[in-house]
Amino acid sequence: MPAPLKTQRPEVVARHPEPEAILAALALPVVALNGGRDIVYANAAAEQMFQASAHHLLGHSLAAHIPPDSPVFALIEQSAAACNTVAEYGVAIETPRMGRHFVNLLASPLGDAGEGVVLVFQPRSIAEKIDRQLTHRGAARSVAAMAAMLAHEVKNPMAGIRGAAQLLEETVPPQDKALTRLIRDEADRVCTLVDRMDTFSAGGPMNRGAVNIHEVLDRVRRIAESSFARHVRIVAVYDPSLPPVYGDRDQLIQVFLNLIKNAAEACPPTGGEIGLATAYQQGVKFAVPGTNSRVHLPLAISVRDNGEGIPEDIRGCLFEPFVTAKPKGSGLGLALVAKIVGDHGGVIEFDSRPRQTVFRIMLPMYREEPEHAATGGDR
Repeated sequence: MPAPLKTQRPEVVARHPEPEAILAALALPVVALNGGRDIVYANAAAEQMFQASAHHLLGHSLAAHIPPDSPVFALIEQSAAACNTVAEYGVAIETPRMGRHFVNLLASPLGDAGEGVVLVFQPRSIAEKIDRQLTHRGAARSVAAMAAMLAHEVKNPMAGIRGAAQLLEETVPPQDKALTRLIRDEADRVCTLVDRMDTFSAGGPMNRGAVNIHEVLDRVRRIAESSFARHVRIVAVYDPSLPPVYGDRDQLIQVFLNLIKNAAEACPPTGGEIGLATAYQQGVKFAVPGTNSRVHLPLAISVRDNGEGIPEDIRGCLFEPFVTAKPKGSGLGLALVAKIVGDHGGVIEFDSRPRQTVFRIMLPMYREEPEHAATGGDR
């Protein structure tokens, strides 16, 4: 019997990819800077984010592509000075060319101190926005339950207290009448607060349909310019081709009245400016947790002011009830805004720094079939 033929195994040659090829394959934008903060490397994802080819990026200062007052530069200098990796979460980067990006940023020193820095941009996922929206809606539901309880447990006793104060006012000496009036005024103030909170407990169906958001904004603008925003310049930049919003017109008026009123109160006494803008965002879709539906929120409306910005200590809970930086504020306005936007299936976000605070609302567009307006689809 002949011996079996021996087959030769081909020799396996280990080929290691070049480091540049590995970086180029990353979906995260990566940029390397030299000591002078000029760009010396940018991968394909960075080219896409900066909306520029490597030819236009390499050899140019990062400040030519990102505003010099961006927190990115403070992070770069911190990393270079400490010779250590530092991270910043929730950094907003916005330029006319790049558009707006909301990222987590990682800066690592390159070589010895002062030699260079590598930046890695991690885009914040839409899922994080949804998590925050669910938190906002949970807070709104808590307020709704509290409103129902207060309406039952507080308003009736307050009416009795107010009535008793009126009767006392007829019999007390003149020097004590100020105290009875104080009791009446404080009882009225508590009832007014409960009435404001009662708006959260309305559980009826919304009157939703096709809404021209520009008509809503123009109406709110006229109200503002004739009352609480007389000292402020309001600048509107609208996308005239924007399709209708699928929403409740009266509730959307309430949303933007609250946002523009807050913006007017935040503006400086002189030189105050509020910016209103609308835009269509192609491809803004995400899955709704726990369902198979995908929400399409292509309509973006922003309200910008040039005030001092939102204090750092309340940013994480800004949409929760009773959270406010205003001395006489009740902290219910933004909680109501978050509830209404959530009821519309939308998303509200904000970015804030000195001289620029922007609230952005993304809403669904109107379609002939209302069920598609809620679950979304392509334009």
